[in-house]
Amino acid sequence: MANEPLIDAALKTELSALYRQHDRHYHGLGHIEALLRLLGENRSEFADPEAVEAAIWFHDAIYDSQRADNEAKSAALAAERLADTFEFARLSRILAMIEATATHALPDLPGKAGRDAALFLDMDLSILGAPADVFDAYEAAIRREYAWVDEAAWQTGRAAVLRKFADRPAIFHSALFRKRYEAAARANIERSLSRLNA
Repeated sequence: MANEPLIDAALKTELSALYRQHDRHYHGLGHIEALLRLLGENRSEFADPEAVEAAIWFHDAIYDSQRADNEAKSAALAAERLADTFEFARLSRILAMIEATATHALPDLPGKAGRDAALFLDMDLSILGAPADVFDAYEAAIRREYAWVDEAAWQTGRAAVLRKFADRPAIFHSALFRKRYEAAARANIERSLSRLNA
């Protein structure tokens, strides 16, 4: 049923343990809780909020800053844990949303499912449009997750990531999140790029 929660208490406990790992300075439980709050605030905007909630819980379940397959592994974990919960088509939408967080490009989902994916990706990027002090704390936390990278390589790599977002015609896919976060996100990114390129 569409209104049944897909993430039960036992699964939340299992996933919470992953998000509490010592190397999770940003991609931890606080990030998940922030996205769940955004989902709650905007629940009426979603066609299938329960599926989006599942995507939130799983999208960073596997996270190792030294690997490039975290999203694929997180999607595989979701497929394993949720396979018996509901129909394949709904699971496929959840997996597509999780995998899309690798690039934050919209997955190929039709209609309302595509809008849900756009809003989900925008929630994941909403930190870019946070108040300056919150954004700066996020940047510091990401740097701690990449502590193994030397400073020169960090500056080059991080600037490249931020520049990809800045070069988009719009950072956020939905009108709702563009109105709320686009201007602040661009200001934060430009400020960060100025620091990185100094």
